[in-house]
This record gives sequence, structure tokens and C-alpha cells, in this order.
Amino acid sequence: MAQLSGYHILIIDDDIELCELLADWLKAEGFSVTAVHDGPAGLELTRREPPDAIILDVMLPGMNGLEVLRSLRQNCRVPLLMLSARGEPVDRILGLELGADDYLPKPCDPRELVARLRALLRRAQPQTESTQMMLQAGDLRLDTESLMVWLNDELLPLTQTEALILRALMERPAQLVDRQALSKQALGKPLGPYDRSLDMHMSNLRRKLGPHPDGRPRIQSVRGRGYLWS
Repeated sequence: MAQLSGYHILIIDDDIELCELLADWLKAEGFSVTAVHDGPAGLELTRREPPDAIILDVMLPGMNGLEVLRSLRQNCRVPLLMLSARGEPVDRILGLELGADDYLPKPCDPRELVARLRALLRRAQPQTESTQMMLQAGDLRLDTESLMVWLNDELLPLTQTEALILRALMERPAQLVDRQALSKQALGKPLGPYDRSLDMHMSNLRRKLGPHPDGRPRIQSVRGRGYLWS
């Protein structure tokens, strides 16, 4: 597997030893790494020098990780992976609702974390074989390379994962897209038996898109099978 090198990863975690361990693994894979140990420092650094991806801990002193994530997603679409020592389902659900692209419980295998980051960064890269740069459906437009989305000429604040789900559906209008295929294409991983991450991202996407002007849902569910763009 080709390595994605030269990318800058920001770690926001108050566990200094873990930061050093992850930084060593990431640097060995060709990434550059910056680590900060509180939320405000991470927000300020992201504002000044946006990284290519962020690793964010839930349990931060003062401003916790979910608050940091909420603030980041107001104007930042950088791929973001959350970590949580508690491993609580509510942390995972809230993180995905607020715009995290992926989630790992602590302690995590650094090799798995590197693999997840690679998947996020690959998904963020522009398509190289796309023959159609802009997809349009009525009042909605999606740039397939930048993943920017406009509704009634207003830019929608979609996360990278939400935009990838939308692109996968809009590329196949009125066609059923299987849940597993959609997860692999948009989330970069197959769905496990109890994995609700695709459902959470889909719920966020539907809320941001709203219905068609005539009230019809833009995305239809086919129970147990998948979704289609109507």
C-alpha cells in the first residue's frame, strides 16, 4: 500500500506520553506532526495553520473535545478522528453528530490509527479520474473535486464524510446504493454488525439538506438495503 507522506497531522490530547507515541508512529510513516495539549491551543493553531487532519481527544481539561469539535466545525472541514478513553457510545454518537469523520476508543493500536488516517486523507484527495466536475440536482450543486456543496447558491457546511456520502448518491440518481458499498466509498471501511456511524452521518446530512422544495425527501431509505437519491 502506498504511503501518504508529507501531510501535517495535528494531535489535540493532554496525554503527553500518548502524543509522543503517536507522533513517533506517524513520523515513521512520513507525516509531519504537531501536538498540543488543550482545546484553545488546538483551535488557535488550526485557525493559523490548518493541518491536513486532526486527532482529537474527548477528555480534555477545561474545554472538552466535543466543545472543540463543535467550534472547529463552524468553519473547518479538515478530516477529524476522535479518541476517547471512556469508550462510551454517547461520546461516539455525539462526536459523529457534531461532525467527526471517524472514532477510535483508547487505548488504540497506533497501526489502526495510522490506517484510519490514511483512509481519511485518501478520501479527501481530489478525484483524478472524474469526467464530471459538477453534479447538479435542481437547487443543489456539488463539486466532485473540492466536495463543496451549494443549496440555492448558499454554501452548505457539510463535513468531508457527509459530502462523500452525497456524492456517492448523486452519482447514481434514483439507483439504490447498498449500505456496505456506501460505507466503503464514503467512510473508507466496511460496516460492522453494530456500527451506526453511517446512519449518524446520513442523519446529519439529511438535516442539513432538508427536503426538496415540494416537501419530498432528497434521500430515501430502503430498509435493510441502502439509500437512493430521489
